[in-house]
Parts: sequence; C-alpha cells; structure tokens
Amino acid sequence: MTFAETSGVGTAEAVPTPVLAAKTRGLRKLYRNTVAVDHVDLDVPEGAVLGMLGPNGSGKTTTIRLLLGLTTPTSGEIELFGARLPEAAAAVLPQVGALVEGPGFHPFLSGRDNLLRCAAAEPLLASKAIPGAVDEALERVGLADAANRRYRGYSLGMKQRMGLAAALLVPRRFVVLDEPTNGLDPAGTREVRAVIADLHAAGTTVLVSSHLLSEVEATCTHVAVLHQGTVVAQGELKDLLEASNAGLLVSTPEVTAAVDALRDNRIPARAVPDGLLVDLSASTAPEVVATLVRADVPVYEVRRQRTGLEDLFAQLTETT
Repeated sequence: MTFAETSGVGTAEAVPTPVLAAKTRGLRKLYRNTVAVDHVDLDVPEGAVLGMLGPNGSGKTTTIRLLLGLTTPTSGEIELFGARLPEAAAAVLPQVGALVEGPGFHPFLSGRDNLLRCAAAEPLLASKAIPGAVDEALERVGLADAANRRYRGYSLGMKQRMGLAAALLVPRRFVVLDEPTNGLDPAGTREVRAVIADLHAAGTTVLVSSHLLSEVEATCTHVAVLHQGTVVAQGELKDLLEASNAGLLVSTPEVTAAVDALRDNRIPARAVPDGLLVDLSASTAPEVVATLVRADVPVYEVRRQRTGLEDLFAQLTETT
C-alpha cells in the first residue's frame, strides 16, 4: 500500500456512503386491484429527521405501515438498521417507537393507567423502571397534570400527546410519527417540534409524515416526496430547495441595460419589481456578475431566488 493510498494525497476523495436507519427497494403493495405503493425506493439516513410528504392517497401511511411490519408488502425489500423485515422484526422493532393513524387507548382508564399497560408490554423496559418511565413520558408531552383523568375525556390534541408519550416510553433508535401535530393548538405544535428537536440532538432517527409544509421545513433535515404511490424526490432538504432554485435575483438601478447585456451573452433574464431575475439553467452566478461588470452595469446585490417547500411540493406533485 502506497503513501498516497493511506494519506489520500493524489487520489480522489471517496464520498462516504450514508448509514441508513431504514431502506426499501422496489416496495409494492396491492389492495385487490388498487396499487397503494408502487416500487418505492426510500432511504432514511441514520440520525436524520425525514419529512414524508405527499397528497392524500399518495401512499405515505401505507409506506409507514410497511416499514413497521404492520402490513406485508406484495413485493420488494425492507430493512431496518441493516436487518431484513419481516425476518428480523422481533429483534429490531422494539427499537422503534411509532404513532400511526391516531392513537388508540382504553377510554375508561386514565392516561397514566393506559401508559402503564403500554409500558408493561415494552420488552426493553424493566418492571421496576416502568413507573418512572411513564411519569417521564407524561411530563415530556405536557400531560403530567392530566395523567389521572380518564382518556375518554381527553381532547383530540391530548390524545395525540398520549400517542407520542407511548412512542417515547423507552429510548428509541428510530421514531415514526404520522401527523403528530393533528389536533394540536400552536403551543402544542411548538412542544412537538421541541420533542423532535430533542430526539434529533440525541441522535435518534425521526420520520415525520405531515401535511403541514411549514412544520416540515422548520423541523426536518431530509425530505421524501411521494406522489401516486411512488417517491418522486428525496434527499437533504437544503439540497432539494437549492436544486429547484434555478434563478438569480440581481438588484441594479439599470435594469434595462442589465437585461440587454445578459441577453447579448445568451443568458436569459427578465425585469422583476426588485431588479431582474436571471435564469441560471445555462449559466452560473459568477458568469452573470462578470457579464454585468464588463457592461458597466452597477450591481448592488446578488442573491439566489428562494423557493420554499410549498413551491417545491407543488412542482413535484401537480398533475399535468
């Protein structure tokens, strides 16, 4: 082995392959003649907060149920922490906490008693640790003061918090939350966002299915967009937003001269209220600035056009 091979000098630096908490390949699910999920290839990087987005009927919940072993695929492969499902389900699923399609608890029991029953079924929780784990989970989701009230008297938002508490009874490597802010007021939504941030800081992988794009943009590091049962885009959120920003906003007092100079150099541009918008599909930002400077056009400010997640989502899922 040479010095270059051991030091990296004179060799192309290899891009490390991300470690995946969950992976699917060719995942397909049929319900009679209905295709719910169609050849889904999904990567959930370990330690990421991945937002799963898609219109109603896009296959989000079905994909989640398949990942959790709640239903079996018609075809395809599923891995959690590198282990194949369903063969390794008993070994890996205790490391996964989930809130899927709304929580279900005994209506005549209190919140605490419901969680005690859930905790008793946790294979990773010792019997003597159950009371403390339940109290900690209730405190974490803001239900400590309502712990002794019957579940049937809980509001929709409180029931959502109960489901989240059950998912967090023990430390998890992977937490799956299907519409976790459903029914929550703004304060409750902020609390759920804080819980997700705490999980992320602790290295837990989180998958969040949500229709609230602003919440996904505020909390997630990665995004997977489903449409008509398949993944149409996935990756780091910042990279996806950057890739969709093919425009450059230029502030200048001489808009007409700037547009003419760029068009003379075959760089598409048009006037907008704040200056001009330059199409970067066939050029780069430095080339645009250099062209304007050579044409003696004063440039006050240059910035990339900002595309939000809502615009990106519409681009990926609108039917043509």
